[in-house]
Amino acid sequence: MSAVASRERAAAPAALTAARVGWAGIGLGVLAFFVAVPPITVRSVWPVVVLALLAVGAGALAVREERRVCWGAIVAGIAGAAGGLAATQSGKGHLEEVVVWGALFASTLRYATPLTFGALGGMFSERSGVINIALEGMMLMGAFFGAWGADVTGSWLGGLAIAVIAGGLFALIHAVFAVSLRADQIVSGTALNLLAIGITGYLYVDIYGDQGTPDDLPAVPDIHLPIGSVPLLGDVFGQLNLLVWLALILVPVTWVVVFRTAPGLRLRSSGENPLAAETAGLSVVRTRYLAVMTSGSLAALGGAFLSIGFVHSFSQNMTAGRGFIALAALIFGRWRPQGALAATLLFGFGCALAQRLPTFSPSGAVLFQALPYVLTLIAVTGVIGRSIPPAAIGRPLPRK
Repeated sequence: MSAVASRERAAAPAALTAARVGWAGIGLGVLAFFVAVPPITVRSVWPVVVLALLAVGAGALAVREERRVCWGAIVAGIAGAAGGLAATQSGKGHLEEVVVWGALFASTLRYATPLTFGALGGMFSERSGVINIALEGMMLMGAFFGAWGADVTGSWLGGLAIAVIAGGLFALIHAVFAVSLRADQIVSGTALNLLAIGITGYLYVDIYGDQGTPDDLPAVPDIHLPIGSVPLLGDVFGQLNLLVWLALILVPVTWVVVFRTAPGLRLRSSGENPLAAETAGLSVVRTRYLAVMTSGSLAALGGAFLSIGFVHSFSQNMTAGRGFIALAALIFGRWRPQGALAATLLFGFGCALAQRLPTFSPSGAVLFQALPYVLTLIAVTGVIGRSIPPAAIGRPLPRK
C-alpha cells in the first residue's frame, strides 16, 4: 500500500505540471490568432506559425499526463494557425470591419442569452434525473406566448409572465409522462418538440394569419449604463437588453441554489440516488415535477427573449434548434451553470462572428452560418473530455 501511495503522490505533481503546460499551450494557440487581427494586426505569417507550433508542441509534450487539457492545446494551436494565417492573407480593411471586439462581444451576449436560459432550465430537470430533450419545444412555446401575451396585455411584462406560465404548463406534460407514467424520456421529449411546432404554428396562423405579429409589439427594454466612454466595456455593456442581464445574474444564483442550499441538495439527491432520497423522507416525485416545470419556465424565458427582446416578432419555428444547442451546452458545462455559460458564450461568439464573415466572401454566407455549430460539435466531442451525468438520469422511479 505504501508503494502505491508513493506512486500516487509522485504522479500528482506531474499531472499538475502537465495541466499547466496544457493551459499555456491553449493560451499560445489563442495568441496565434489574436496577433493577426485588430488591434495588433501582424501581417507576417511567421509569428502566427511560431506561436501555433509552440502551442501544439506544449500539448504534445504533456499529453500523456493530462490528455484533456493538452489535446485542447493541440486543437487551439491548429485552430489558431488556421485563423491567424487566414487573417494575414485578408485585406486589412476587411479585418477592421469584421473584428470590432466591442460589437462582437455585445452580439455574443445577445446570441448566448436564449441558450443560457435553456441550459439553466435543462440543468434543473436533468439534475433531478429527468432528461429534457423538449427544451426546444419549451423555448418555442415561450417565444409564441411571449409575443402573444405582450400583444394581448399591451405590456412586455405581461408577455414574459404568460411565456413563463406557458413553458411551465407545457413542461408539466413532460413531467407527467416521464415521472408518473414512467415513459421513455427521450421519446416523450421528442414528441413534445413536435407538439410545440404544431401548437405554435396553428395558433400563429389562426390568430395572425398572413399579417404576422404587429409591428408595435411591446418589447423588453434595454438597460443603459453610463459607461459609454469606457473603452471596450462601454461598447459591450453600455446597452444590453434586460433579459441579457437577467440571464447573467441567474448563473450565480442558480449555482447557489443548486449547490449551496437544502432544496438544491434535494434536487441533486433525486438525480443521483432517488431510492436513498426517498428512504430519507424526500418526495422524489414532487422534486422532479417542480424541477421539470422550472426547466420549462426558464427555457420559455429564452424563447420570449427571441420574440420580444431580440427580433420583436414571432415566426414559425423561430427557435431553429437552439433548444438542442442549449442541451449540448449543458453537457459541455458538465451540468454546472458556469460551464454551461462558457459553452453558450462560445456558441454566441460563433454566431456573432458568422454574421460578419460574409464581408470577406458574400458567396460563402450560408457556409459561414455553420461556424457556431462546428465549434459546438468540436467542443462537445473532442476537447472537453467525457462528461459524467447525474447517476440516475433517465431512469424512471420504481413502481411501489
